[in-house]
Amino acid sequence: MTSHDVAVVGAGMVGAALALALAREGFDVAVLDAREPPPWRAGDEVDLRVVALAPSAADLFGRLDVWTSIASARASPFRRMRVWDALAPGELAFDSAERGEAALGWIVENRLIQHMLWRALAADGRVALRVPARVVGTTADGQWRTLALDDGTSLRARLVVAADGADSALRDRLGIAVRERDYHQRAIVAHVATERAHQATAWQRFLPGGTLAFLPLADGRSSIVWSVPEREAARLLALDDAAFCAELGAAFDFRLGRIVATTPRAALPLRLRLAERYLAPRAVLVGDAAHVVHPLAGQGVNLGLRDVAELVATLTAARSEKRDFAAEYTLRRYARRRRSDDTLSAHAFDAIQRLFGSAAPPLAALRGAGLALVDRLTPLKRALVRHAAGR
Repeated sequence: MTSHDVAVVGAGMVGAALALALAREGFDVAVLDAREPPPWRAGDEVDLRVVALAPSAADLFGRLDVWTSIASARASPFRRMRVWDALAPGELAFDSAERGEAALGWIVENRLIQHMLWRALAADGRVALRVPARVVGTTADGQWRTLALDDGTSLRARLVVAADGADSALRDRLGIAVRERDYHQRAIVAHVATERAHQATAWQRFLPGGTLAFLPLADGRSSIVWSVPEREAARLLALDDAAFCAELGAAFDFRLGRIVATTPRAALPLRLRLAERYLAPRAVLVGDAAHVVHPLAGQGVNLGLRDVAELVATLTAARSEKRDFAAEYTLRRYARRRRSDDTLSAHAFDAIQRLFGSAAPPLAALRGAGLALVDRLTPLKRALVRHAAGR
């Protein structure tokens, strides 16, 4: 049996970033996953799964020495954002120049981020990679938690981190329940070409029953995330490309002219999911294992990366003060701060989804007036941008 300071179960973006950050702080780290992340190659088609990285995420990746590689490979900055309602006048606009920033954020492929993080992990001698490996059992005993693996071996760590996604098997083995709400919606994702350039702008339109976002890609196309009820998603997925492009253009109010081409489409189920607690003896949750939020604000992965920053700060401070970094009294601060922020964000996005998803005329008029009012309140707009930036 091997022993480690920290064992991270899950090598997605959040788990890999956490493992790399802890290794850079001198922790002995093991990373376990059922498979290596798929490789990213510049000649491949752009991955359908993209994320809107906030400046705080770019800061974290910069400290891990992977941001330059990510940004120079195929990342697209968005400098402006436009938000409007299909049922009422009024628009909310953000511009990075108002804060003297180069960008409000960056649209980056999931696969690209995972590839760069994995490459950095493989090159770090303080990280033990156990891939492929599946956890089939876990027990806590004193100062250690043991993980039994499917190949018959075991390892133990002072702290085990569940970073294995929304359907976390480790979270279930730890006996941590989740509260969830099924939105009965699907997010249709695709990359589309438009008559006019995307203007380095992230566009979002609230529609009756859903939302539609156009996110700028580095190759000039836009990545769409169109959240619609499940029956409507099935109908849209069944359309041929020409009919889909026509309906998409109308839903987007033709802000970038006609939609002239689309990639094959995929659809993802939408749920709100919050773990009832983030701690178990010698174990902690991060990322989607702890929280899944509605994608309308594009904050899901950013919340996970803020989990990483907070957990690394908590463990590093405890070790420097010669305290047990994996003790419950140490980890309570992480759990309290992150669960509070994650829960507040999740319910805020849920409330926005409910408010803007209604077709009731009085609510529509109120929404339009609210967007126009916020757009004129510069201090409030700056506060919203600071919060989204995670700084």
